[in-house]
Amino acid sequence: MFSLLGGLRRRQAGSKDVARERLRVVLMHDRAGANPELLEQVRDALVQSLSPLVDMDRRGIQVDLRRQGQSLALVASIPVRGFKRGAGGRG
Repeated sequence: MFSLLGGLRRRQAGSKDVARERLRVVLMHDRAGANPELLEQVRDALVQSLSPLVDMDRRGIQVDLRRQGQSLALVASIPVRGFKRGAGGRG
């Protein structure tokens, strides 16, 4: 019986940590003045500038802000399928 209650307590702590992390991310975006629409514009600008060079999975692109010490970092995860021929100017 006690082990069952211990398992429930651990699970609640996990959801508490997840909720805390989500709140932290929302507050960080708010303090940086980066609403979801702005991050979507950044995502679209990255796609537009990289698409002539890179074949990417546009549905899998994620753009986020992360705290690094006292500053924020713009972090983009872009699934790359390959590079387009003729891109890069080497020949």
